[in-house]
Amino acid sequence: MRGYFAIGSEGLSKSMNVGTLMRTGHAFGASYFFTVDAHVKGLGHAMKADTSKSPDHLPYFAWNSVDEMQFPRGCKLVGVELTDDAIELPSFGHPLQAAYVLGPERGSLSQEMQSRCDYVVKIPTKFCLNVGVAAALVLYDRYMAHGKYADRSLTAGAPKDPLLEHVHGAPIFRSGRKVPGFDGNS
Repeated sequence: MRGYFAIGSEGLSKSMNVGTLMRTGHAFGASYFFTVDAHVKGLGHAMKADTSKSPDHLPYFAWNSVDEMQFPRGCKLVGVELTDDAIELPSFGHPLQAAYVLGPERGSLSQEMQSRCDYVVKIPTKFCLNVGVAAALVLYDRYMAHGKYADRSLTAGAPKDPLLEHVHGAPIFRSGRKVPGFDGNS
C-alpha cells in the first residue's frame, strides 16, 4: 500500500463508535486516529468495541476544535458527508496522503470543518449510515484504489488474468554509465 492515511471524526459522543473507528482504521493500516470536539468520557468503553487494542498501535490525537487540527505537510483532509455537491465515493481519486474525517452520530460535519476540507465525498446511499460503517466503506475504497489487485472481472467470479508481478529494472545513472553484468533484459 502506498502513501499514508488517518481516520477521525468530529463531534462523536458515543465511546463505542470511537472504538469501532479506531479498530477499523487499525485493520486497514491507518497511521493515526483523531477526534475533534469529541464528547466522550474516557476511552474505557471504546475498548469494548476495539478488540485489536489499536491505542497500542496507533497514535491518537484529541483536538478540541477545528482550529487545533494539525496534519503533516501535503496531507489532504477528506470530509465524508452526504451533501449535494460532494464527490461520489466510487468516482473519487484518493490522495496518497490523506486524513478522513466523519461527522457525529446524529449530525453532520460542521461548516467550519467542511470549509477546511480539501475534498468532501459521499457514499451514494439513500440516507446516512452508521459512522463505523461509513468509515469501513471509505477505507475499503481507499484500499482498493491504492492496493495492487488484478483488474475486476467483467463477469461473475474471479479475475481472468492474474496481477503480473512487478519487474525491477537496473539503476539509472545520469552519466550513462552501464552496470556491469546487467544487460537490461532482466
